[in-house]
Amino acid sequence: MMDESETTAVRRVPHLGLSGKLLVLTVLFVMIAEVLIFVPSIANFRLNWLNDRLAAAHTAALVLDAAPSGMVPESLTRQLLESIGARAVAMKMGQERRLLALSDQPSTIGTDVDMRQISWTRAIVDAFGVLLSRRDNAMRVVGAAPRGADFLEIVIDEKPLRAAMLRFSVTILLLSLIISCITAALVYFTLHYMFVRPLRLITENMTAFRRDPENPLRVISSSARQDEIGTAQRELKTMQQDLASMLHQKSRLAALGLAVAKINHDLRNLLASVQLISDRLAGLSEPGAQRFAPKLVYALQRAIAYCESTLSYGRVTEPPPDRKIVAVETLVAEVHETLGLAEAPISWVSAVERGLTVDADPDQLFRVLLNLARNAMQALDSRTDKDPGRDQIRITGRREGAVVVIEVSDTGPGFVPRARAHLFEAFQGASRPGGAGLGLAIAAELVRAHGGEIRLIEGTIGATVHLTIPDRPVELDQRRGQRVSA
Repeated sequence: MMDESETTAVRRVPHLGLSGKLLVLTVLFVMIAEVLIFVPSIANFRLNWLNDRLAAAHTAALVLDAAPSGMVPESLTRQLLESIGARAVAMKMGQERRLLALSDQPSTIGTDVDMRQISWTRAIVDAFGVLLSRRDNAMRVVGAAPRGADFLEIVIDEKPLRAAMLRFSVTILLLSLIISCITAALVYFTLHYMFVRPLRLITENMTAFRRDPENPLRVISSSARQDEIGTAQRELKTMQQDLASMLHQKSRLAALGLAVAKINHDLRNLLASVQLISDRLAGLSEPGAQRFAPKLVYALQRAIAYCESTLSYGRVTEPPPDRKIVAVETLVAEVHETLGLAEAPISWVSAVERGLTVDADPDQLFRVLLNLARNAMQALDSRTDKDPGRDQIRITGRREGAVVVIEVSDTGPGFVPRARAHLFEAFQGASRPGGAGLGLAIAAELVRAHGGEIRLIEGTIGATVHLTIPDRPVELDQRRGQRVSA
């Protein structure tokens, strides 16, 4: 592991930011482009320089060839050669090779250049050979000749060519530097404005948001850009808003968990006292007390059990279901009696198949049906005008193979679109003022614990919740045992 001094040294290592890297890369790429332009340019400059000398020699050859032999003064010949920049001019016609002009014959010819047949690769290699050479050799240059001759050749010095190429290279270098600086500046500022600056703002916002994610002022402001940067800003804004909302919700849940723990403690003590009173009530000989006392005791026992398991919802999950074979009709009747709809202006319809049983935890399935039916009753109670002929809660049940299907429906106003989007999420699916949105979330968790599914059926009058409870798979060993006993 690194000690503190090594860590500090690592932190102090200088590094280039995105802007610095962009500037360096821009200058580097522009210079590479200029080098790629310079290489063929210097080769082309050399060819043009030699062609210019051949063109001048071509004109001089016409003059010298037209004059009678010995009639051109030596001074004029030297002037012609100086204008060409050559030491000698010769022309070949058939088998005859005629020397038209000669000043100082060089001792050796260092390079032969045939301008009639030259490739670009050879031209580039020869150009850099002349540019980097330190010798002052003479060059023999061959080109097209006038009056149908085979070729025209001149002998020139390399030194003037090298000097011209060096001047051209310096000029190209200066122009390249100027162009590179201008291009790099334009590219840098353009890319900095279009990409680096928005990315820096996004990075700074992400850092600030990480420090205080619940602060709404930390959420990034999206722009109207329609490119990838604009999309990234909008998506980041949505993600930050969702995360901030989720963290706020988690804080609410934590506070709610603490409140529930306190309420659960006191409520459980109160229910225990009420249970003692109900036990005394069960000992009375009055027929009415004998009729309702067992139901009251059972309801209190169930309420105490709910209090004991309240914290399990916020702490981990619901306990696993203790599955048994349960008569659905009996469970639906118990839900109806618990809701107390006998005197309410709401019709109750039970359309459960006769003798239908389900393999489920009776207490958990009772909670599922009670929550769904209570939601339906509250939706119908929200209407100002009560009509028993219209307001109805209907529970249907049937078996489809190894799956029991139960539907709880009502003829109320249904769920608002906002509640439909998060119907089975805790504290999200409340559709009435003051609702916590826990009933459907608890029902969904209990149904999924049985391996079933729960969903809202679209396109119905009011609201219809469809749930399925599959039978437990029978082990093969158990089936073999049943066959042997049979």
